[in-house]
Amino acid sequence: MQFRGQILKMTTQNGKPIQYFLNLSHDLIVMNQLVDHKIKIKHIGYECVNCGSDEKIYRMGFCKKCFFESPYASETIIRPELSTAHLGIEERNLEIERSIQLQPHIVYLAYTGDVKVGVTRESQIPTRWIDQGATFALPIAKTENRYEAGMIEVALKEHVADKTNWKKMLEDDYEDDLDLAQFREKIKNDFPVDFQNFYRDNNEVVRLDYPYVAPEKVTSFTLDKNPNFEGVLKGIKGQYLAFEGGHFLNVRGHEGYVIELEI
Repeated sequence: MQFRGQILKMTTQNGKPIQYFLNLSHDLIVMNQLVDHKIKIKHIGYECVNCGSDEKIYRMGFCKKCFFESPYASETIIRPELSTAHLGIEERNLEIERSIQLQPHIVYLAYTGDVKVGVTRESQIPTRWIDQGATFALPIAKTENRYEAGMIEVALKEHVADKTNWKKMLEDDYEDDLDLAQFREKIKNDFPVDFQNFYRDNNEVVRLDYPYVAPEKVTSFTLDKNPNFEGVLKGIKGQYLAFEGGHFLNVRGHEGYVIELEI
């Protein structure tokens, strides 16, 4: 069976295990059912997720023009502390920025190979944690907008990482006695004074179950360097497809790529 289309990040449904669906233009492919089956992927072009042009993808699924112009690729997506919608100040498109920034946000701790701090819209839980490949996660603050959450993250990342080490995440090695609630208590005093009221004192640790067993080695490949790939799918974690031999494809890193998929 063959499919053709533009890659978007996989849709997920939390469960035991998490269910994964590959978005390929108009097709939604159930990836869990393909574990232990051979898959062929052929990279045949590009399609910007914003304007649909066939220009080479620059970053985050956008062509270069859209990356520097679209409100969905603005700097506040990566750096929430730069948000200004709560002040009525436009960065690229105030209406869209208000829809993203002026809603409840969660600051959280997650284990993704190391403990990290992160920010996401409340509506994106647990999707955000699944996309990052978190083994478990704990909300530590709830804010009214993106700016407030970003300011808390800026303060906390002086003491804890704010980036996911993809290789450690895929190696899936952690200590059973790791306690995010205890870790939260250690950094409680590092909350900015003006944002202490957003702190959440709870033990609602969310554990996530992936259709995945870590291989002995972890190596990644891209469709730019390997446009014709063939391999047996062995598991899925985060937004990574794990193939036999420890070869991994970052699906989110290939948003906007047009492929032919044969299963």
